[in-house]
Amino acid sequence: MKYEWNQSWLAGRFAGIQRKLLVTVRQLNDEQLNWRPNPSSNSVSNLILHMKGNIQERIEQGILHQEVQRNRSLEFCELNIQKMELERIISYYFDFAIHSVEHLSTEQLEQKQKNKGNEITNLELLHQCAVHYSEHTGQVVYITKQLLGDKYASE
Repeated sequence: MKYEWNQSWLAGRFAGIQRKLLVTVRQLNDEQLNWRPNPSSNSVSNLILHMKGNIQERIEQGILHQEVQRNRSLEFCELNIQKMELERIISYYFDFAIHSVEHLSTEQLEQKQKNKGNEITNLELLHQCAVHYSEHTGQVVYITKQLLGDKYASE
């Protein structure tokens, strides 16, 4: 397969992000997961819902052409989501992303779609997703370190 290395790298990256998110979320209680430093900042819950919405829009709808209803603005509202639900979201949507990436054909990876006004291949889009989710995972870790201090455990 022409893009086997890319698919392996992307699947590994998504799996690593999923592991880091689960390790981090499991250290927080429901109140901490929904805590926002101020009204214009995001909580851990907001960031996880945003990554879920992005997976739905970019992979499920954009690459796999499935019907998706995303309300992006709701991802950033004040939330009260329980830890168990966030763990389910992380597990399900990152498993979905990993499985999708591993099973895309060369034709699907080379197809183009509009993204922020530019036409890019689905492979380029998936690499952008990996960067995007890595950035938000860093934010999740930073928030968790702020809340837990020395009690934070990276694994």
